[in-house]
Amino acid sequence: MTTNTTPYVLPETRLAIDDLTPAIAKAMNGLERAAQHSSLEKPLRELVKLRVAQINGCVYCIDMHSRDAIAGGDTHRRLSLLSAWPESPFFTPRERAAFALAEAMTRLADSEVSQDIWTEAAAHFDEQELAHLVWDIAIINTWTRIGATTRPWPLSGDANS
Repeated sequence: MTTNTTPYVLPETRLAIDDLTPAIAKAMNGLERAAQHSSLEKPLRELVKLRVAQINGCVYCIDMHSRDAIAGGDTHRRLSLLSAWPESPFFTPRERAAFALAEAMTRLADSEVSQDIWTEAAAHFDEQELAHLVWDIAIINTWTRIGATTRPWPLSGDANS
Protein backbone atom coordinates (compact mmCIF):
# COMPACT_ATOMS: atom_id res chain seq x y z
CA MET A 1 0.00 0.00 0.00
CA THR A 2 1.30 3.43 -0.92
CA THR A 3 1.14 6.14 1.68
CA ASN A 4 1.01 9.82 0.96
CA THR A 5 3.78 11.76 2.67
CA THR A 6 2.78 15.14 1.27
CA PRO A 7 2.58 17.69 4.09
CA TYR A 8 -0.90 19.12 4.36
CA VAL A 9 -1.54 22.76 5.10
CA LEU A 10 -4.78 23.38 6.91
CA PRO A 11 -6.54 26.69 6.45
CA GLU A 12 -6.82 28.77 9.57
CA THR A 13 -9.93 28.57 11.68
CA ARG A 14 -12.03 31.55 10.70
CA LEU A 15 -13.76 32.08 14.02
CA ALA A 16 -13.39 30.44 17.43
CA ILE A 17 -17.15 30.53 17.79
CA ASP A 18 -17.35 28.33 20.91
CA ASP A 19 -14.92 30.60 22.76
CA LEU A 20 -16.79 33.74 21.70
CA THR A 21 -20.27 32.44 22.52
CA PRO A 22 -19.80 29.94 25.36
CA ALA A 23 -23.42 29.98 26.54
CA ILE A 24 -24.70 29.12 23.08
CA ALA A 25 -22.00 26.48 22.61
CA LYS A 26 -22.95 24.96 25.96
CA ALA A 27 -26.62 24.87 24.97
CA MET A 28 -25.78 23.27 21.62
CA ASN A 29 -23.63 20.64 23.30
CA GLY A 30 -26.50 20.00 25.72
CA LEU A 31 -28.85 19.48 22.80
CA GLU A 32 -26.37 17.02 21.28
CA ARG A 33 -26.10 15.11 24.57
CA ALA A 34 -29.90 14.93 24.89
CA ALA A 35 -30.17 13.57 21.34
CA GLN A 36 -27.79 10.73 22.21
CA HIS A 37 -30.63 9.15 24.19
CA SER A 38 -32.21 8.22 20.89
CA SER A 39 -34.38 5.25 20.06
CA LEU A 40 -32.48 4.96 16.78
CA GLU A 41 -29.55 2.62 16.29
CA LYS A 42 -26.21 4.42 16.51
CA PRO A 43 -24.84 3.14 13.15
CA LEU A 44 -27.84 4.63 11.34
CA ARG A 45 -27.45 7.91 13.21
CA GLU A 46 -23.79 8.13 12.17
CA LEU A 47 -24.62 7.50 8.51
CA VAL A 48 -27.32 10.18 8.56
CA LYS A 49 -24.92 12.66 10.17
CA LEU A 50 -22.24 11.80 7.65
CA ARG A 51 -24.63 12.26 4.72
CA VAL A 52 -25.72 15.69 5.95
CA ALA A 53 -22.08 16.66 6.50
CA GLN A 54 -21.31 15.63 2.91
CA ILE A 55 -24.14 17.76 1.55
CA ASN A 56 -23.17 20.80 3.63
CA GLY A 57 -19.45 20.40 2.95
CA CYS A 58 -18.22 20.34 6.53
CA VAL A 59 -14.82 18.65 6.35
CA TYR A 60 -14.52 18.45 10.14
CA CYS A 61 -17.91 16.70 10.47
CA ILE A 62 -17.26 14.38 7.51
CA ASP A 63 -13.99 13.31 9.11
CA MET A 64 -15.49 12.87 12.57
CA HIS A 65 -18.59 10.94 11.51
CA SER A 66 -16.65 8.75 9.06
CA ARG A 67 -14.31 7.76 11.87
CA ASP A 68 -17.21 7.22 14.27
CA ALA A 69 -19.04 5.05 11.72
CA ILE A 70 -15.94 2.91 11.14
CA ALA A 71 -15.35 2.62 14.89
CA GLY A 72 -18.98 1.50 15.21
CA GLY A 73 -18.45 -1.32 12.74
CA ASP A 74 -19.51 0.18 9.42
CA THR A 75 -17.41 -0.50 6.33
CA HIS A 76 -15.21 1.74 4.21
CA ARG A 77 -17.07 0.50 1.16
CA ARG A 78 -20.45 1.70 2.44
CA LEU A 79 -19.00 5.03 3.51
CA SER A 80 -17.39 5.46 0.09
CA LEU A 81 -20.76 4.88 -1.56
CA LEU A 82 -22.88 6.95 0.82
CA SER A 83 -22.96 10.00 -1.43
CA ALA A 84 -24.40 7.75 -4.17
CA TRP A 85 -26.78 5.83 -1.88
CA PRO A 86 -29.75 5.84 -4.31
CA GLU A 87 -27.67 3.80 -6.78
CA SER A 88 -25.85 1.60 -4.27
CA PRO A 89 -27.08 -1.88 -3.31
CA PHE A 90 -25.41 -1.69 0.11
CA PHE A 91 -28.07 0.22 2.07
CA THR A 92 -31.26 -1.12 3.62
CA PRO A 93 -34.71 0.28 2.87
CA ARG A 94 -34.74 1.78 6.39
CA GLU A 95 -31.40 3.53 5.78
CA ARG A 96 -32.59 4.76 2.39
CA ALA A 97 -35.72 6.26 3.95
CA ALA A 98 -33.57 8.04 6.55
CA PHE A 99 -31.17 9.36 3.89
CA ALA A 100 -34.04 10.64 1.75
CA LEU A 101 -35.52 12.49 4.72
CA ALA A 102 -32.10 13.85 5.70
CA GLU A 103 -31.45 15.11 2.18
CA ALA A 104 -34.89 16.71 1.92
CA MET A 105 -34.54 18.45 5.29
CA THR A 106 -31.03 19.61 4.41
CA ARG A 107 -32.01 20.95 1.00
CA LEU A 108 -35.16 22.84 2.02
CA ALA A 109 -34.18 25.79 -0.15
CA ASP A 110 -34.63 23.54 -3.21
CA SER A 111 -37.91 21.89 -2.25
CA GLU A 112 -40.13 20.99 0.65
CA VAL A 113 -40.06 17.60 2.36
CA SER A 114 -42.49 15.82 0.07
CA GLN A 115 -45.34 13.67 1.28
CA ASP A 116 -43.77 10.72 -0.55
CA ILE A 117 -40.52 11.10 1.40
CA TRP A 118 -42.41 11.47 4.68
CA THR A 119 -44.66 8.48 3.95
CA GLU A 120 -41.64 6.31 3.13
CA ALA A 121 -39.90 7.36 6.34
CA ALA A 122 -43.07 6.66 8.35
CA ALA A 123 -43.19 3.17 6.82
CA HIS A 124 -39.77 2.37 8.33
CA PHE A 125 -39.79 4.33 11.60
CA ASP A 126 -42.35 4.59 14.37
CA GLU A 127 -43.33 8.06 15.63
CA GLN A 128 -40.73 8.07 18.41
CA GLU A 129 -37.99 7.10 15.97
CA LEU A 130 -39.17 9.70 13.45
CA ALA A 131 -39.04 12.36 16.15
CA HIS A 132 -35.47 11.37 17.01
CA LEU A 133 -34.51 11.23 13.33
CA VAL A 134 -35.89 14.72 12.68
CA TRP A 135 -33.99 16.07 15.70
CA ASP A 136 -30.78 14.33 14.62
CA ILE A 137 -31.06 15.82 11.15
CA ALA A 138 -31.81 19.30 12.50
CA ILE A 139 -28.92 19.17 14.97
CA ILE A 140 -26.34 17.92 12.47
CA ASN A 141 -27.47 20.58 10.01
CA THR A 142 -26.69 23.21 12.63
CA TRP A 143 -23.29 21.70 13.43
CA THR A 144 -22.30 21.28 9.77
CA ARG A 145 -23.33 24.78 8.80
CA ILE A 146 -21.32 26.22 11.67
CA GLY A 147 -18.36 23.98 10.81
CA ALA A 148 -18.41 24.70 7.08
CA THR A 149 -18.51 28.42 7.84
CA THR A 150 -16.01 28.73 10.70
CA ARG A 151 -13.65 25.83 9.85
CA PRO A 152 -12.94 24.28 13.25
CA TRP A 153 -9.46 22.90 12.56
CA PRO A 154 -7.31 20.98 13.01
CA LEU A 155 -8.49 17.56 12.00
CA SER A 156 -7.00 14.71 13.95
CA GLY A 157 -4.55 12.26 12.42
CA ASP A 158 -3.23 12.38 8.89
CA ALA A 159 -4.42 11.43 5.42
CA ASN A 160 -3.20 7.85 5.88
CA SER A 161 -5.15 7.09 9.04
